[in-house]
Amino acid sequence: MASLLPLSLSLSSSSISHTRLNTATTTTILCSSSNSNPSEANGSLSGFFPKNRQQQVNSAVTTPPMTPPPRPRRIILVRHGESEGNIDESVYTRTADPKISLTKRGIAQAEESGIAIREMIERDGVPDWKVYFYVSPYRRTRETLRGLGRAFDRSRIAGVREEPRLREQDFGNFQDRERMRHEKTLRTLYGRFFFRFPNGESAADVYDRITGFRETLKSDIDVGRFQPPGERNTGMNLVIVSHGLTLRVFLMRWYKWTVEQFEGLNNFGNGKMIVMEKGYRGRYSLLVHHSEEELREFGLTDAMLTDQEWQKFAKPGELNYDCPTLNAFFPHLDEECAVK
Repeated sequence: MASLLPLSLSLSSSSISHTRLNTATTTTILCSSSNSNPSEANGSLSGFFPKNRQQQVNSAVTTPPMTPPPRPRRIILVRHGESEGNIDESVYTRTADPKISLTKRGIAQAEESGIAIREMIERDGVPDWKVYFYVSPYRRTRETLRGLGRAFDRSRIAGVREEPRLREQDFGNFQDRERMRHEKTLRTLYGRFFFRFPNGESAADVYDRITGFRETLKSDIDVGRFQPPGERNTGMNLVIVSHGLTLRVFLMRWYKWTVEQFEGLNNFGNGKMIVMEKGYRGRYSLLVHHSEEELREFGLTDAMLTDQEWQKFAKPGELNYDCPTLNAFFPHLDEECAVK
């Protein structure tokens, strides 16, 4: 796969327009919070103590509704730096995939990526900004996390969570080099998404576990789990440190891309990032940070780019009923929603 997306990406506006815009396992947490919900306890107790029901109703009437916590400004996806396996496939025959390390160049890439992320966030001008990390448990992603972390003072790191669902696609255990080359040739013939490696996974299997992670992430965002009780920091940034295919599947799941659209995507390079940034009404779009040219290089089609433009102006929870969602299934609609 070709490497793409420069390490430091400038904010740009897309030239795209369209005719209408319709409206886990937690192993380490440095700073996190969970708020208990007294109303849930009252609700369960009222079945045993009926006299408490009126108190619960009165409390519900007099207590003002809670304002949802601010959504993180960005979700930044970072692929691990160059690993020993990236430069020598024979490493997989003698070292378990989760134990493969970064090269010296990979460590430098991780440190450069951390600096690029910090500088991007600092340009926001938000004084109390912070970062919260999710990381695959593989050695090369944890080493990438350490490299990224060198760019941040302790006061800027809100927390970190090791997330096994972010691990690399499982290619089997200790790999036979020649057999793996043969299997990858078969994958090209069969299709990148559905081909399952012997004793391993397909991209479709990765999709299933990423679906579970996405629900966890969405819940964390909805309850503001990244900051202590009472704080409403608008400068929170999430960083997900994972692997090339896993991150492409994450984007596929988040934006509901089709299998065909997924198979047209390219890997982004070691230590590189792609940024999902909050648009004008709170939804995350790739076109807030990246240019149309960068996203085309990544593999986005006209329909996908048009949908990203819609994402820039949509609110969380809204659905895109316009044709970019439909024309992947109904090609005769292409002329109605062509990118100008």
